[in-house]
Amino acid sequence: MKYVDEFRDKAGVEKLAGLIREAADPAVEYTIMEVCGTHTMNIFRFGLKVMLPKNIRLISGPGCPVCVTPNDYIDKAIALSGLENVIVTTFGDMLRVPGSHSSLERAKALGNDIRMVYSSMDALDMAARNPGKEVVFLGVGFETTTPTVAVSILEAKKKRIGNYSVLCGHKTMPEVLKSLANAKGLNVDSFLLPGHVCTITGVEPYRFLGRVHKKRCVIAGFEPTDILQGVLMLMNQKTPKVEVQYTRVIETLGNAIARKMVSRVFEKSPSAWRGMGMIRKSGLRIRKGFSKFDAEEKFAIKVKPSKEDRRCLCGDVLKGIKTPLDCRLFGKASTPNKPIGACMVSSEGTCAAYYRYGRDGKVSNGRV
Repeated sequence: MKYVDEFRDKAGVEKLAGLIREAADPAVEYTIMEVCGTHTMNIFRFGLKVMLPKNIRLISGPGCPVCVTPNDYIDKAIALSGLENVIVTTFGDMLRVPGSHSSLERAKALGNDIRMVYSSMDALDMAARNPGKEVVFLGVGFETTTPTVAVSILEAKKKRIGNYSVLCGHKTMPEVLKSLANAKGLNVDSFLLPGHVCTITGVEPYRFLGRVHKKRCVIAGFEPTDILQGVLMLMNQKTPKVEVQYTRVIETLGNAIARKMVSRVFEKSPSAWRGMGMIRKSGLRIRKGFSKFDAEEKFAIKVKPSKEDRRCLCGDVLKGIKTPLDCRLFGKASTPNKPIGACMVSSEGTCAAYYRYGRDGKVSNGRV
């Protein structure tokens, strides 16, 4: 397939792996955090870890939007679904994420009207077709998906579809990276940054990681040669900075039109991240001018204080201080068929990647 096969070329992958081995100083321990669930999954899927020298350690960060969504948000979504004449719409990954006491999947099985959609515009269309129902879309995701939700709210206002609203759980990436860069005991010296997020934000929001925190950074694509070239670029950086590997997609200034739409509908707010607590200005909330499309304002949702399963290490996995293999639930009490933590649910979750490709501590079946 054009624009895919050439980035999975076996000879190209092996050449890049060889160049990495040459560039890596055997006396230095390198710790690289990939901050994207797609990076994590493809690192395992294509067996990239076993191609690297043992002194290069790849760890996963909070790059899965479903995984970092806290229980409090899930609890609110379940509460909304229990209201009369309310349809809750969501991406498929969210259905099985455990909340404090239940999940959307269980609530649906009990009769609550919860439907899977593929976009916020699908949810808006559903609202237009069902004027006697309130349709709520679960707005979860980073900068890549936020513009599409902003468009749905703008369209709802333009077309006067008053029975559509969004439960906003959107988050932004630079602030959580700052939190990680400041974290004690993490000892990450480099970041592989998410290419798709940077198509919207551009490069500038991440330059502080090199200038202030002295972290080497490369914005990388998601195919095997993208990831390995990103690692090689990190090896060759003499001065910490942000470089772009994903040049075929990313423009330095990003997508100004998308950012303008987001800024029109949303404003910065504190946000709770699973395992990391409240992070200042790391989330978005719907502006007052669009409050009629804000599910929290429209329904005044009240839920009991959220609680976490203390046996689950999902929070520590998201912070990069533990791996799924450190969790006594992993592969036993917690599996994709019966997940206890969000990291086992999502297709981008670290636990899901380990379970599928690396339960033995290595890569079990991923190959280029």
